[in-house]
Amino acid sequence: MPQNARPLSPHLQIYRWPLSMALSILHRATGIALAVGLLLVVWLLFSLARGPQTFAVASAFCGSWFGLTLLFGWSWALFFHLCNGVRHLFWDAGKGFSIQRAKASGVVVVVASFVLTGLVWACVIAQGGAS
Repeated sequence: MPQNARPLSPHLQIYRWPLSMALSILHRATGIALAVGLLLVVWLLFSLARGPQTFAVASAFCGSWFGLTLLFGWSWALFFHLCNGVRHLFWDAGKGFSIQRAKASGVVVVVASFVLTGLVWACVIAQGGAS
């Protein structure tokens, strides 16, 4: 077969990712995001231990629009990683491997992560913590 007649392999612009593959990649990405976001939580805890002035600076940052966006994203990553981890535990037990169940459990993971994040942030806002 001549070199110029070889078929091209599919590339990312035309290849359709299955939901399970996308969620697997997102699971890894949220694991990294959780590790990085933990630095913000540790900074808050250390600033709390150092005194009121230091905590006021950290609290002001976390209460800003940028800090709240980071905390919101971190909390969504936490719930997505948790829900998808439970899904993987079921897979480890040999449950839910059919294509239909894998798709359905993937949708449940995404919906549950947003619902849980929304519930937590509704409680935060109701307590006046994000104002």
